[in-house]
Amino acid sequence: MTEPLDLTPPEPKKPFGSKRKGQRSERRCIRALEAAGYLCTKSGGSLGLFDVIGIGAVDVRLVQVKSGTKRLTPIEREGIKALKVAPNVSKEYWRYLDRVRDPVIERL
Repeated sequence: MTEPLDLTPPEPKKPFGSKRKGQRSERRCIRALEAAGYLCTKSGGSLGLFDVIGIGAVDVRLVQVKSGTKRLTPIEREGIKALKVAPNVSKEYWRYLDRVRDPVIERL
């Protein structure tokens, strides 16, 4: 005797988690900066003001990375702008849009 066919629909695929998407975008940012000659470090847990810090021969880039529909909140934007840094340090916001290869980069 054969077993009856299971006609229940398959479970829908889980969407790409926002935490995982953010980590992927941070890694993409690091790869881009390293390709440009920067030594990079990532903030543990991304709980700091900046997610990625790139140290170059003559400058330093502090980067906040966002993915998909996420944007900087006004509080985050003001906090970054209020930070006093040396002239050779840039404060940047990199936004990776869905299904777009290159990030939108804004210097703050």
